[in-house]
Amino acid sequence: MLVLAIETSCDETAAAVVRDGSEILSSVVSSQIAIHAEYGGVVPEIASRKHLEMISPVISQALRDAAVELSAIEGIAVTRGPGLSGALLVGLSTAKAIAFSCGIPFVGVHHIEGHLFAGFLEHPVAFPFLALVVSGGHTHLYHVEGFGRYTTLGRTVDDAAGEAFDKSAKIMGLEYPGGAKIDLLAHTGDNKAVRLPRPLINDGTLNFSFSGLKTAMLQHISKHPVTIPGQEANDLCASFQAAVCDVLVAKTGSALVQSAAQRLVVAGGVACNSGLRSAMTALAAERGVELHIPKPALCGDNAAMLAVPGNYYLSEGYASRPSLDVTATWEMDRIKEMFL
Repeated sequence: MLVLAIETSCDETAAAVVRDGSEILSSVVSSQIAIHAEYGGVVPEIASRKHLEMISPVISQALRDAAVELSAIEGIAVTRGPGLSGALLVGLSTAKAIAFSCGIPFVGVHHIEGHLFAGFLEHPVAFPFLALVVSGGHTHLYHVEGFGRYTTLGRTVDDAAGEAFDKSAKIMGLEYPGGAKIDLLAHTGDNKAVRLPRPLINDGTLNFSFSGLKTAMLQHISKHPVTIPGQEANDLCASFQAAVCDVLVAKTGSALVQSAAQRLVVAGGVACNSGLRSAMTALAAERGVELHIPKPALCGDNAAMLAVPGNYYLSEGYASRPSLDVTATWEMDRIKEMFL
């Protein structure tokens, strides 16, 4: 099956053509980072307008790169949610229009479900597995038994890890998006130089909290301003990154015990972070479990990842109805309700 996938949940307009949910024929991502950097974060209305401008060119480029005609596409996978409602609406409306005009089915896919299976585009992972999804809006632990079969084991109770990275970077005066810049500066920093809290690390649950860590960064900066570039800034970045990674590793380690999982998937934009990748590699080696982390190009928002679950649903006849609407919030545990 040739699937056209479309992603517009936040500030990337993306399209991809994927064969049989495993072979990427093309993947095009148009980023809005330069536009939103001026405001220090994503402005929803601007994001929606940019999606409207770029959606057709991006899809056309994806078809050209894959060397296929639109008439060859057999199904469409599109992000239905969660995300920015206006941005999601651009992608879903486009998917519906193409599906109707071509007489092919489409399926609305959960954005995080795409992240869960991004690594399948490199090599499949046997079910069941434990998944840690870490991004700007999500820090969740899932037990994955199969496509559409997810149990939420833990979640953030306030800020997600990616949000904490970006907001802490902003507090330091780093340019948006700051998460990658913290990672870069941390390479030459001392991760024990600044004492920072590890929220909820020993609370006995699998939930996360990063708002307190962000507040601690603000308090530290107010008392000890840093100059960029400078060693003190590098030390602070390394200390902050270590605090986040310590919490993520501790909670994931507990989840491995509770779920008795033998395979671990780490996905989402923050999975690009070198400190987290290294820490999870050490955890997997210590626990004797298989570790699967997609390459960085598949960790960030992209359309190709949606084609993995999308191909499964379409192959099983789980097409979405024309009346399907976007949803800014959507629980993974309730995905199958969309088809009832």
